[in-house]
Amino acid sequence: MQNKGLIKLFALLFGLVSIYQLSFTFKANQIEDEAKQAAISQFSETEENYQEKRNQAEINYLDSLKTSKIKVGEKFEPIEVYNLGVSQYTYSEVEENAMKLGLDLKGGINAIIQISVKDILKGLANNSKDPVFNKALDDAEELQKDAQESYLESFFRAWDAIKGDTKLASPDIFANRDLSDDIKFDMSDDEVKGILEQKIDESIVSAFEVLRNRIDGFGVTSPNIQRLGNSGRILIELPGAKDKERVVDIITKTAQLQFWETYKTQEVLPYILQVNQALVEANKEKEEAASEIEDAVEVVDSTSNVIDDLTGQIESDSTNVAEVNPLGIQSYGNGGSVVAVFLAKDREKVMAQLNDAKNRSLLPAEMRYVKFLWGIQQEESEFSELYAIQGNRDGEPQLSGAVITDARQDYDQLSRPAVSMQMNAKGAKIWEAMTKEAYETQGYIAIVLDDIVYSAPSVSNGPISGGNSQISGAFSLTEAIDLANVLRAGKLPASAEIVQADEVGPSLGQEAIDSGMKSFLIALAFVLVWMVFYYGKAGLFADVALLLNILLIFGVLASLGAVLTLPGIAGIVLTIGISVDANVLIFERIREEIAKGKSQKESIKDGFSNALSSILDANITTGLTALILFVFGTGPIKGFATTLIIGILTSLFTAIFITRLLIDWYANRGGQLDFSTAVTKNLFKNVNIGFLRKRKIAYVISGALIVLSIGSLFTNKLDQGIDFVGGRTYQVRFAQEVSVEEIKGDLNEVFGSAEVKTIGGPNQLKISTKYKVEDNSTEADEEVQAKLFEVTRKYLPDGITYEEFLAGSGDAKIGKMLSSKVSPTIADDIKKSSVWAILGSLVVVFLYILFRFKRWQFSLGAVAAVFHDVLIVLGIFSLTWKFMPFSMEIDQAFIAAILTVIGYSLNDTVVVFDRIREFLNEHTSWTFDKTIDVSLNSTLSRTLNTSVTTLVVLLAMFIFGADSLRGLLFALIVGVLVGTYSSLFIATPIMYDTAKKGDAAESLKKKPKDEEDA
Repeated sequence: MQNKGLIKLFALLFGLVSIYQLSFTFKANQIEDEAKQAAISQFSETEENYQEKRNQAEINYLDSLKTSKIKVGEKFEPIEVYNLGVSQYTYSEVEENAMKLGLDLKGGINAIIQISVKDILKGLANNSKDPVFNKALDDAEELQKDAQESYLESFFRAWDAIKGDTKLASPDIFANRDLSDDIKFDMSDDEVKGILEQKIDESIVSAFEVLRNRIDGFGVTSPNIQRLGNSGRILIELPGAKDKERVVDIITKTAQLQFWETYKTQEVLPYILQVNQALVEANKEKEEAASEIEDAVEVVDSTSNVIDDLTGQIESDSTNVAEVNPLGIQSYGNGGSVVAVFLAKDREKVMAQLNDAKNRSLLPAEMRYVKFLWGIQQEESEFSELYAIQGNRDGEPQLSGAVITDARQDYDQLSRPAVSMQMNAKGAKIWEAMTKEAYETQGYIAIVLDDIVYSAPSVSNGPISGGNSQISGAFSLTEAIDLANVLRAGKLPASAEIVQADEVGPSLGQEAIDSGMKSFLIALAFVLVWMVFYYGKAGLFADVALLLNILLIFGVLASLGAVLTLPGIAGIVLTIGISVDANVLIFERIREEIAKGKSQKESIKDGFSNALSSILDANITTGLTALILFVFGTGPIKGFATTLIIGILTSLFTAIFITRLLIDWYANRGGQLDFSTAVTKNLFKNVNIGFLRKRKIAYVISGALIVLSIGSLFTNKLDQGIDFVGGRTYQVRFAQEVSVEEIKGDLNEVFGSAEVKTIGGPNQLKISTKYKVEDNSTEADEEVQAKLFEVTRKYLPDGITYEEFLAGSGDAKIGKMLSSKVSPTIADDIKKSSVWAILGSLVVVFLYILFRFKRWQFSLGAVAAVFHDVLIVLGIFSLTWKFMPFSMEIDQAFIAAILTVIGYSLNDTVVVFDRIREFLNEHTSWTFDKTIDVSLNSTLSRTLNTSVTTLVVLLAMFIFGADSLRGLLFALIVGVLVGTYSSLFIATPIMYDTAKKGDAAESLKKKPKDEEDA
């Protein structure tokens, strides 16, 4: 092997980098544990809102460490370290470089956002003043209170009930200038309704994309964002996020960015003073009226309740009537863009007076369109600055945020956090004209976001060309980053309201994660021992390569910022199988070369060389599948594909280079390697199974299984999870911390299946079940609640009644807090993209095998085997889910299991095909069926070895792991068994039967023309 020194260097560097990268994960976990303990120590569990206080304290603790320096590898101390060394990082940097875990493993924020369809309709109608239209909007809002339909459907119902002779295609409603290309005056209401449905859908898609872009910049990995039907609701899941307030702010901000010219202090101050004086005079009149009533009270019986009430009201109103500053002016502006300063608590009162119609009549004619806005509220300040914007008749700014093409966090001249923006050509031209006028008139331009003035600078250095601008204000670095993210993503087409936002625990409880890890380590230990048992000393070298491979997988995942999810773990299990498979392929080929009488050195060289083709073909086909899934898949598919791609690359490196390096090192030192032990030396050596003779039996068995599977899928169907069909969800609070796994097991016995997560704290659970999901009756609701109470009663305080449970009893509110019907969270577009990604990957695999093997029969056999395997796995789930002692729900994790089965099946099949191709070219005198049977027998040891090691990992996790993982693991176990069977009895026989007639069989035995030429 050439360049051994370079490979050693790479291996050393990759290993060290992986260890170093994973050290961030260990450090981040240590700091988070310290934050949790610090938060727990501050409060007593008996305190009101204990969990909320604890969560906030934990967030505050971590936030306080954002800029503290941390030395990786040493105990963390939350102090500022000024001696900055190369191994010191802030907590923010540690967190950024740590392994990212998905919502199913770590928990995070779960939010449901309602996009206002009413706002979209008003926008499409150009804020029509038509009374019928606006009445229909209001009526639709009333209908929504008790309706299961969408707002648009309610609007159509309300419109039809009151429209009279008015048409939706009226010029004052939807047949306006903006919709002239879509809606004509002569259209019927039904035609307009169809167009509105399309426009609403387009607007919600637009909102969906805006939210997706905002969340992508939020800083969490692998966020999940899905539309919930046509309701205008969007589900957002942010793994690892804890600051709910920040999430709400960044999601709901409409990002209505505008640029306005402002009035100066001296231009508006006279109006402010006039309003203040008017209030003084009004208060004097009240004082005089109060005095007259007090005189009248003296001659009226003191027991008169009416007069007492009236006197109290007047006395209240006349409080502070002697003040000369009833508007509460704290200071005046300094001649710039700030008009005056008020107390923040008086903002609502001040704005009401300034916009009062009677008071606005005092404004000069040229200022009648003035618009008063508050500046951004300074943190912990009790004062607010007032600005006066030069408005116009249409209420439209000269320049809006639509011209922004990019925004980024920056710093202003005083080194304060700011946001720099870049405009398009049209915006740059208008911006230059605005700044030119401001420069010439010594004026100011206000940068307004959602009716808040972030800054209103003067233009002192001449017109600004190029479309650059900056927002500076009293906000933190995090706020500046979020603002830049929001502006870059764009504005929402309508207001967005968070109808539900919770901090949720992981889908897998800590017990499940711990037991899963233990079972994985047990399985891994068995694989390591098995390799030594089967291949002797060479197995030790394979073990070193396997352990290095696992280290590299996690190291690369962490360094790339990729997220580890439950489907990703399935990808790692498959990767371990692939890694072992590559070493098994190499060792089996070396054993064959030794059996031919070659020396150890020659056998090692030829074994690695001959195995390379099979290893590359098997991994490339699996890799192409993963690549297609990554590009076109979403959610769990992308997580699975990411892990698998990384695993394939690291497996190739460790198996081909590291194992070779270790074996050559040992052999060159004079060590003897037999690549077997006394027990396994002659195992499978003289095996001569007539696979092709048994293919008809296999066809009958497989055919029967497929027919049975398809029949069961149509009749018995699958046990679709809440992700697919929806269900009922309940939030239950307990007096103390409870076991997620224990309660889930109890619920599964009663409901058949249930999903349980912690929400808000370890003493509060979110319980979802699809039990009687299709029954929407009150009786069904009551039955589910009664069963829920019976299951959870033993975890609740003694003596609690069913009625108390439903109401949430006591000061601590123990029992059911919330309940709701939930919609499927796997949106139709995700289902479709999953199917198309899988089909697309199979097409690519078909074409690759065709290109690599030059014969379409190989491609057909491989793809047919994959369909065979998937159908049988689905069929077994369909046939057995009703009586299995564990949940066999079809959810997002099951999708990953099916993908793993596809990857394993392809890998196994291609290895067999590679040996057939090799023998066809080497043994031209053999008959076609002999070539195939010998090929299958010669790879049998490798096939069984790989299957056994993979199965051991899965079985150990299945037996010793958490119950919540058993459905996923069962699918993988069935897939490995069926995949091994299909590569021997389905893929190869189908290839044989489609090629054996006519000249096809002869052509398979000849080298392709391009190979002969080469």
